Amino acid sequence: MKTPTTTKSPLALHGGTPVANVEWPKWPVWDESERRGLLDVLESGQWWFGERVTRFEEAYAAFHKVRFGVTCTNGTTAIEASLRAIGVLPGDEVIVPSYTFVATASAVVTVGAIPVFADIEPDTLCLEAKDVEAKVTARTRAIVPVHVAGRFADMSALTAVARKHDLQILEDAAHAWGSMLDDAGPGTIGRCATFSFQVTKNMTAGEGGIILTNDEALADLCRSYTHCGRRKGSNWYDHDYLGTNARITEFQAAILSAQLTRLPEQIARRERTAAILDQRLAQLPGLRLIRPEPRMTRRSYHMYIVRVDEQALGISRDRFVEALAAEGVPASRGWYHPIYANGAFQSSTAETPHGITAPLAGRGLDYAHVRCPVAEQVCRDAVWIPQNVLLADESDVRLVADAIEKVCAHAKDLR
Repeated sequence: MKTPTTTKSPLALHGGTPVANVEWPKWPVWDESERRGLLDVLESGQWWFGERVTRFEEAYAAFHKVRFGVTCTNGTTAIEASLRAIGVLPGDEVIVPSYTFVATASAVVTVGAIPVFADIEPDTLCLEAKDVEAKVTARTRAIVPVHVAGRFADMSALTAVARKHDLQILEDAAHAWGSMLDDAGPGTIGRCATFSFQVTKNMTAGEGGIILTNDEALADLCRSYTHCGRRKGSNWYDHDYLGTNARITEFQAAILSAQLTRLPEQIARRERTAAILDQRLAQLPGLRLIRPEPRMTRRSYHMYIVRVDEQALGISRDRFVEALAAEGVPASRGWYHPIYANGAFQSSTAETPHGITAPLAGRGLDYAHVRCPVAEQVCRDAVWIPQNVLLADESDVRLVADAIEKVCAHAKDLR
């Protein structure tokens, strides 16, 4: 039960005492397991892509109840390799969400295809199936849903659209390590799923990525692409397919294997934290929570997201975040803005095409008039609480809720 001090004392912005004067968990988390694994690789002299990589791929796939895992250098490369493997060709269209990291769309451009931006659902922040279907054309080849903050997109509705129009689904699961829908992980619904192990992610080796799929032939194609075009069983210097060098090392595999051992407990802790916040914040006027997916049996929670209703609360999201930060909660506005607003897409009307500065110029495209109203509004009102905060002790998590309640109670003082 919150004390009177929580809501009645002055805001920290106005000279009051911060609610959450605590040290939040640091990230990344590591211990002797990572140290020993790295030293074992170092001392073995076997540093290159080998048995440790294979063991990690098998373990990570099994954790998600998927048959095959193919590691690669990062999550962006994972999307590029997967797009090529599912048959996306130059000139094809690929429907992507407007609220995601740029790699979801830039990978489409890298393989020569055209990203088509669809809007998101206001209460899940994931692709909205009706808008996806409205943007299907004769050139559409694939759909790339993103499981934002580890919450599955509406895969039933998106699968129905894909089947109706004979499209491929590639799941961008860069936030969804361990998330399960009906007790099965990403890669069991779409043709494949891609993950990132970049340093901010819930398990990390600094960088890295993986593709999960139940399709052995597709896994072999992804492996060939990341392994210089070699085919399974071919001679070392036979390069039958187009490929690149996108392998991870034994050092990365050692770190990731250690990270995977503690992931189940970390997921459980983040889920408990999110449940506390859901319960405490659900009735606060001016806040909108993400709608849960009852079919999810496990959720990673890469961050906890809440939306600020400026009209109801009377203050902007930015003012809310400023006040919350002063209370000791490291919340942020997030770093997403509508993907189509980035220069890589706005330069589509440039006079001179360029592989880096104007990669879509000269193709008759114009992203200047693209509008996804829900995504644009979410970019103005979403508040992110990062995943490391979700690992805090329950007593500290309750301070997060206390701080949010305090800011809401004093909203009129922030106008």
